[in-house]
Amino acid sequence: MAGLLGLALAWPALAQVPQQAPREAVQPAPALAPEPAPTAADMDADGDGALTHADAEAWLDGVLPYALAAGDVAGAVVVVVKDGKVLLQKGYGYADLATHAPVDPANTLFRPGSVSKLFTWTAVMQLVEQGKLDLDADVNQYLDFEIPPRDGKPVTLRNVMTHTAGFEEQIRALITDKADEITPLGEALKHWVPERIHAPGSTPAYSNYATALAGYIVQRVSGESFDDYIDHHIFQPLGMAHSSFRQPLPPALLAKMSKGYAKASDGEAKDYEFISLAPAGSLASTGADMARFMIAHLQDGAYGDARILGANTARMMHSTGQASVGPLNRMMLGFYETSVNGHRAIAHGGDTQWFHSDLQLFPDDGVGIFVSMNSSGRDGATGQIRDALARGFADRYFPGTPARTGGVSKEDARQHAQQIAGTYQSSRRPDSNFMSLVNMLGPVKVVANKDGTISVTMALGPGGAPKKWREVAPYVWQDTTSSDRLAADVVDGAVTRFSMEPYAPIMVFQRLSTWQALAMPLLAASLGILLLTVLAWPVSALVRRYYRAPYRLVGIDARAHRLVRIAALLVLVAMGAMLGLVVAMLGKLALTSPDSDGLIIALRLFATVVLPLGAAVAAWNAWHALRGQRRILAKLWAVLLALACLFLLWIGFADHVIGFGANY
Repeated sequence: MAGLLGLALAWPALAQVPQQAPREAVQPAPALAPEPAPTAADMDADGDGALTHADAEAWLDGVLPYALAAGDVAGAVVVVVKDGKVLLQKGYGYADLATHAPVDPANTLFRPGSVSKLFTWTAVMQLVEQGKLDLDADVNQYLDFEIPPRDGKPVTLRNVMTHTAGFEEQIRALITDKADEITPLGEALKHWVPERIHAPGSTPAYSNYATALAGYIVQRVSGESFDDYIDHHIFQPLGMAHSSFRQPLPPALLAKMSKGYAKASDGEAKDYEFISLAPAGSLASTGADMARFMIAHLQDGAYGDARILGANTARMMHSTGQASVGPLNRMMLGFYETSVNGHRAIAHGGDTQWFHSDLQLFPDDGVGIFVSMNSSGRDGATGQIRDALARGFADRYFPGTPARTGGVSKEDARQHAQQIAGTYQSSRRPDSNFMSLVNMLGPVKVVANKDGTISVTMALGPGGAPKKWREVAPYVWQDTTSSDRLAADVVDGAVTRFSMEPYAPIMVFQRLSTWQALAMPLLAASLGILLLTVLAWPVSALVRRYYRAPYRLVGIDARAHRLVRIAALLVLVAMGAMLGLVVAMLGKLALTSPDSDGLIIALRLFATVVLPLGAAVAAWNAWHALRGQRRILAKLWAVLLALACLFLLWIGFADHVIGFGANY
């Protein structure tokens, strides 16, 4: 889930705070017209590779229409800025398939998802600049509820902005299509504080909750609701008249909002998405407005005569990095570092269910590019398009040779490949609730290849095959088809965690113990044993009836045999229902709404009763089977069935299936 569901809107303040002196008003800068189309003299000798209006348009026209069609995406907007001006802004495809309304970069609103977080971080830095916030202070001094410490250390805004606050993932009510399910920001944050599963400052773990917490702090310290603050201190100075964090969206802007789609071929427009943790990403904006925001950051906080950040503050925001693993790209104060080809770059991606976006800035080159698409597309096509566009743009207009190290010997490469091989889990994960089942269902595996390279199961190339990474320095690997790197942390000769670009700024992958790595195979085996037991029940009855064979067990042995089959059925239903619910919730976020709370509580209560009871019955049956006259295979099966039920009981406790409540 990287950049996944970047959500954001502002809610009225719940607690009264003293009115702060307002920031000095800044008049909006005059609109900047796109740069005139260049002449041939503006091009390089080959007529290719110079970042001009004509070349960028020709390149995009050659890439995007085909990519959108192949990916089953309805429409997109792309904006390129350079040297304080809009170089190119263009729409592709449709904003509304039913009416064939085209995408208009100046008037069609898109949902940038987690790119919205950059506005929250900008607001935080404005208040830091004014001395109203301290990046290294305990955030509790700005809140009306408490964030407990972890390992004796509090959360700071610096932790929050670099996604190292240590929070586990929160999923409940992340996105809904029902306006009446919108919860005021403070109320949403107080409903359930996610556990801190990492020490602060130690482990990148992307957090929507932490970002929303920062938005709530902006709201409390400024004395304005979050959306009012963004309107007054960012949108108005930049002249972003077609942008809003408000939910519901004002009618005038809603009329210009692009429809969202699963696939263009379906033609079914989806309902507007509402975000509960609003400052994490519910922005709606046009490409033209996003250009103004990019220009302001590229110009050290200035847009024409307007200024949203002081130059020193903007430079600090863009260059203060939090290390991830080894030499990999870092997390800046709100921006991902995405440096490529020797050019410094910072960025942020964003996804809702239907909109998928990316913003890339090259501060030293004065260039930025923003893209947003209004469909999920076929088989994750938007992610491929977005990544290929960013990579292609950098390679075309900012070519260079990335710094390489001397490499390692073949013997060391093979040894290090064997050291890193194993099973891992993401640092961005639910841990203290039943959604931790996801961690077991989707582990990340690193494989040592015969040629000395390594592959990671989740890191796939454009063709769908795992990428190959070749070691270029001790415990640093590079993708054989790009400049992306992978690095590992080694403690006492053992790899403890790794990360890879582009994920490195926001998450790492931590090694699982042998027992944890075996959990998924053991889960599958346990469910298989239960299923075979349940299926054998009617089959054996039919076979006995057909051959008129008597039921040979008698007394307590017969009673145990009958009861264990009922127990196997109930345990299979309980665990199967919970696993099915988790998988369904990941596939359809509407199921994470409060409407599902009753179902979740009922299933957990059912599992709380059934799993211990089933394990007890299975153990009792195995005891009688071993002491009785059953055949050797029947005894062996009874033992396997008991072990399966006991393992599922352990899963019930370890992954918080057993319990009560619907916080996740």
